[in-house]
Amino acid sequence: MQQALTLLNGLTPAQFMAEYWQKKPLLIRAAIPDFQGLLTPDELAGLACETEVPSRLIQFDPARAQEGAGWQVTQGPFDEDDFSALPPQHWTLLVQGLNYLLPEAQALLTRFDFIPTARLDDVMVSYAPTGGGVGPHLDSYDVFLLQGAGKRRWSISQQPDTRLIADAPLRILADFVSEQEWVLEPGDMLYLPPNVAHWGVAEDDDCMTYSIGFRAPAARELAVEFLDACRQESLPDELYRDPELQPVTDAAAIDQAMVKRVSEMLQRLTWQPEALGPFLARYFTEPKTYVLFTPNRKLSLAKFSAAVRDSGVVLDLQTQMLHWQGQYFINGELVPVSDERAGLLNHLANRRQLDVPVFQDETASYLLPWLRDMYLLGYLHLAEI
Repeated sequence: MQQALTLLNGLTPAQFMAEYWQKKPLLIRAAIPDFQGLLTPDELAGLACETEVPSRLIQFDPARAQEGAGWQVTQGPFDEDDFSALPPQHWTLLVQGLNYLLPEAQALLTRFDFIPTARLDDVMVSYAPTGGGVGPHLDSYDVFLLQGAGKRRWSISQQPDTRLIADAPLRILADFVSEQEWVLEPGDMLYLPPNVAHWGVAEDDDCMTYSIGFRAPAARELAVEFLDACRQESLPDELYRDPELQPVTDAAAIDQAMVKRVSEMLQRLTWQPEALGPFLARYFTEPKTYVLFTPNRKLSLAKFSAAVRDSGVVLDLQTQMLHWQGQYFINGELVPVSDERAGLLNHLANRRQLDVPVFQDETASYLLPWLRDMYLLGYLHLAEI
């Protein structure tokens, strides 16, 4: 935490978190020197044609940009005809979850490992010809905007006016007033905390920007999910009962006695603050709705063990793994492994792989049956030699 990083404009992670994180924007020139991107426009278009890859096309008419009808959003997957029908300017292609698809995108995320993995959302990449963008808007999460190929002009504002254009398919600000502007070139990066209005416009063709976003779940969402988890684990599946019910003269009324009975039922749902740790580990590792794992071919434990000792293992790009006070969770599931192997699991969770030398230790052999189970599910794979 005390090492100054080019990625953070020469700040240490501790300085960045204290001075900028969720506080104010930071422009970083040459955050990743010589960075040109992770894929070509054609490769990005190819990903947007795949059914399991979330993608969107956003088009707008500059003459009607202040009207809802001036904007158009189309959800993928797409095909060649969709792209060939696009105008020369004023559109953007967005592809989500690049870190689930490219090892290079997952490697990019390791540069940000001073931020808890639980906060990470994904890497989104946008492609736009000249004039393309998604309009002035606010995000409710922290984001690092890393420029790949081409140039993009970013305008930002911390304006209090958050009114939106009525009937637009996107949350576009109705009256955006720029306070600062920069043109980002390949390798430059802009950090924005939540709720800073921003607008990025491609300055030339083949402009590609990589957005590293950090999720910020809403309190209501967390409450609903946590209460459901408590219900499953600690609340009896009992029926409402009223054996002492008396005849009523107003059958349409909810009476105080019913309110009291339901209150007593709900009070049986109890939890302690310590229960939040395992809940959050499950919640933040639960796969996104569009994530699908492909099971690996079956191997006996003996053959799998021999292969692991030759190559090691690596987590699938889509796999999420976190821990809480010695309990490890992978893709929403608790890992049934004893404490003495916690060090190996910590390494796997943080480095996303276990290399061959690890399996020379006899302790690691106790992990092999569990690793094989995860291998069969497609949660991890044999590393390439």
